[in-house]
Formats: sequence, C-alpha cells, structure tokens
Amino acid sequence: MADIKELQLVLAGFGGQGVLFAGKVIAYAALLEGREVSWLPSYGPEMRGGTANCSVTLSDEPIGSPLVTAPNALVAMNQPSFDKFIGTVRPGGVAVADSTMVPEVTAPEGVEVCAIPATALVEEAGLKGLANIVLVGKLWALTGFCDRATLDAAIEASVPPRKAALIEKNKQAMALGIEA
Repeated sequence: MADIKELQLVLAGFGGQGVLFAGKVIAYAALLEGREVSWLPSYGPEMRGGTANCSVTLSDEPIGSPLVTAPNALVAMNQPSFDKFIGTVRPGGVAVADSTMVPEVTAPEGVEVCAIPATALVEEAGLKGLANIVLVGKLWALTGFCDRATLDAAIEASVPPRKAALIEKNKQAMALGIEA
C-alpha cells in the first residue's frame, strides 16, 4: 500500500492512550507537505479510560467529508477498538495494532494486518506512554503517507512548547515503530 494518494484512517483506543495526538501528528505531516487534511476527533464523556477515536483523511484533492466510514487504514490500540473497526477497513487496506493490548488479531480478506507489541516496546525502551507514536511509525513504514523527514517535523509541530522535552522521545518512539 506504499505511495498512497489518499489515506482515510481511523485511529482508536481508550482515552489517555494518545489516539487524538497520534492523529494530530499524521494530520500535521500532511499539512507540512501542503496536502488537504481532515482531522475529526471523537471520544466518550469519560475521557481517560473511555473510548477515543479520530478520523484522519490526507489527500491531494479536496476532501468532501471528514467522516471516515470505510477506511483504508486502521490504527487500533486496544482489543475493543480493533474488534469495532477492523470490519470497516476496505480490501487493499492496512491495519496496525498494538499486540500488547490486542492479543486476538484477525485479518479480514484483503486487509493487511500488522500487529506489533508497541506498549511492550516503549516500556523496554524507557519511553512509557508513547505506544501511539510507535504505531504511527509502523503505519508510515507500511504506507509511506509522507516523507520521512516530515514525520519528525510533524512531531515538532504537534508537541506543545511546554512539553518540548518530549520531542526527542517521540522521535525515538517513531523510529521504534518504523523498525518494528
């Protein structure tokens, strides 16, 4: 699925897992490359611990709707999210899952599913809380949705100034995902 023209992506997990931030990094990458972007967050009223997902569309053409009902990519950070959205991924699409939190992975016909132990990887690397960025790195490795240098620039643009110390850790987590 490399060199895609339009990425229609759903990122999903529990609140507090950084699903919306991961979507923001991907959206910033497209903005930095001058592409059309849609980023639509959705979360339960509980915030941390509740459900959270966001729809992101990157395109070279104008985007008609921010809703992504039949994505060509999925990033799932927990089992309930994987179970809820895997059936919506179009044939020819790709799904990336955190196998630490998604132990039961199924691959619908025509969908490439890549499960990596993102949570375990970041804990071993001393990057706790950055499994979301590991999964973004793996998604990039599978789809090439932007230039590699743009990913680092997107992290720099997405991390708020008060948390600037986390920029390098995010870049390390991105590299972990790309190499996984």
